Amino acid sequence: MFISLKKGEQVRVIKAIKIFSKNPFDTRLRNHELQGKLQGKRAISVGGNLRIVFEEKNGYIEIIFLKVGTHNQVY
Repeated sequence: MFISLKKGEQVRVIKAIKIFSKNPFDTRLRNHELQGKLQGKRAISVGGNLRIVFEEKNGYIEIIFLKVGTHNQVY
C-alpha cells in the first residue's frame, strides 16, 4: 500500500508512474508479464526491491494499478 511506504519510496513510485505515463516500456521500468496466480497482470520495477503490479486494458489506454510494495509483498 502506497501510504505505508517510506517517504523516499513514495517519491520513487511517483517518479516511476511519471515515466510509465510517458512510455510504459521505458527500459528503466522493466515492464513484464506475470505468471502463476498473477497471470494476465504485469509489473514494473520502481527501483531497488519495489514493484508495482497492474492490469493493462485496450493497448495501454486503461491502466489499473493493483499493488505496490516489495517483491515479496506483491507477488
